[in-house]
Amino acid sequence: MTSDDKIVERKLLIKRVFPPAEIFKIGKELGIHYFDQFVSCWDADADEASLEIGQAVSDAQLQEIFKKHKTRDWAVFRGKHYTFEGEALSLKGSLEKIQAGIAETEKKYGKDGIYVLKAMVQASGSFGLKELKEALKQKIDPYPILEKLEQLKVVVPSYKGEEYYEWKMLEETLPFIRSELGIPSVEYKPATITPPADAAEKMDYLEDERRKTQEMDAELNSYLNDLIKNRLSQTIKFGKTFSASYLADYLQSLFGPLLYFDGFLSIIQQYAIADVEIVNPQGKTGMRTGWSFALFGEPGTGKSFSTRDLIIGVPDGKIQPHGVPGRNRYCGGITPARFIRIGQAYVGRTFNFIVPEFNDWFRYSGMVDVLKIAMERGEIKHELHREIIGPYRFDSFFSVNYNTRVMGRGYEVTIGDPNFNAIEDRMICRLHRLTKERYVEIAQSQMRLALGEVSVDEGARQIRDHVALIYAIETEHPLVRGRFPQKPVMITAETYEAISRAREAILKRIPGSLKFSARLESNVIKFACAASLLNYFNLDLDYIPVSADAVERAIKLYVEEASVRSKEEFQPDEVLQELFG
Repeated sequence: MTSDDKIVERKLLIKRVFPPAEIFKIGKELGIHYFDQFVSCWDADADEASLEIGQAVSDAQLQEIFKKHKTRDWAVFRGKHYTFEGEALSLKGSLEKIQAGIAETEKKYGKDGIYVLKAMVQASGSFGLKELKEALKQKIDPYPILEKLEQLKVVVPSYKGEEYYEWKMLEETLPFIRSELGIPSVEYKPATITPPADAAEKMDYLEDERRKTQEMDAELNSYLNDLIKNRLSQTIKFGKTFSASYLADYLQSLFGPLLYFDGFLSIIQQYAIADVEIVNPQGKTGMRTGWSFALFGEPGTGKSFSTRDLIIGVPDGKIQPHGVPGRNRYCGGITPARFIRIGQAYVGRTFNFIVPEFNDWFRYSGMVDVLKIAMERGEIKHELHREIIGPYRFDSFFSVNYNTRVMGRGYEVTIGDPNFNAIEDRMICRLHRLTKERYVEIAQSQMRLALGEVSVDEGARQIRDHVALIYAIETEHPLVRGRFPQKPVMITAETYEAISRAREAILKRIPGSLKFSARLESNVIKFACAASLLNYFNLDLDYIPVSADAVERAIKLYVEEASVRSKEEFQPDEVLQELFG
């Protein structure tokens, strides 16, 4: 008879290694009754489905399943009974190797190696390199220790970029590592927002984040110093030819006509976070360019690439960073409880928070209202039975990814909170559908990058220099203050007339009530204004006019998003044909 812990480990293994569609197919093939009630893989609960299979099969059957069904090529599993690595399943566990790895680390690095391991365990097994350095108070350089632990298979890398590194302990190994280090195990409880043990711990947490903002400020300052000394004239020259069309052409040449627009949105948002004032010929509008951004849809459609890799960079993947240096706060592994606390370190500051798995934040109760306020850049106050956080005003923006069930018409969010549409309503959103055409374009793009057929080095540096300089000018950074004028973006009646024509064409095709609010229109206007910031050096004016090209792209975004939010009650192409011929 199979032991309970082996069944639990099988469940974790199956959920980790197989995509939802494969789990659903396996359950159906095995004739497990649990799966009979569902039409789609998205209808079944991933935990329950994996457990049903884990209970139903023997080790021999498990091996056959792994030979027959497609596994995730990135997945790693190192348990007591099973190991999955290099796309191969072994019925031998990994704990002896992990035990030997811990011993070798202690032998090589002494108490420093154990100190790093304990710090990771106390952070629930996941830590970014910068965060770990801060937690260790700079007494130890954790990088060589973490590289050794990775080599010895004690930890795995969860993200490696130019400016951010993160490692994690696998869920199945964490209890064993706790035991090896003599750290008492903790009883599992459902995820809730819990206060820190005491006020001193809370203040340390906040102070750590303030130190992080200082590091990011230093990163921006260093980059701007280098740009001004070595590449200022080239950047201005480049800026005189740069535009939204230039950026679109650059991205299409790299990633193709289907994939490019997500990266286009991400880079335009980098200009938007300067939060430039929007005016009309009569005066102020009360609007600014900043907006939050979401890519949602099926897994594996390139969402993380566009919001994270293209902005922060992945040198090993031949992708250089395109975002504003020192102004993108990567939030991998951060809980919403931590976000609410560290948000206080950003009062009066404008950063972009990159959240790779937005779904996870909604496993915690009470998050919709707080995040809705954060999206509105309002005053956050969160009360717990032992602690009150805030009030403080959050002035930053988000770029996030989250998974959805994509259906024949429209989509269904995988976030259970019925009020989640209030969050979506406050962002510019874009749906990802894994069509055959998109799949082929992703595969071809990866192949061309791997073969060196395209290079993003020079183009990425030019764009990053330009966006960094525009950000510095429009936020009046001390290094450029007085050298260049701060310019508002001017919107005219013609822009609103173009948006109005799009509105009329959309509304006449929707027979019932609307599933989106006027915020959608406001956000696409902000998008058009942000896209016009690319023209800062093009005209000798004391303002930046909204370009016709930016307005046309904003209208296309407006029509597409209105269609998706309306469960595709109309086809975007029909509206665009009416508007543009």
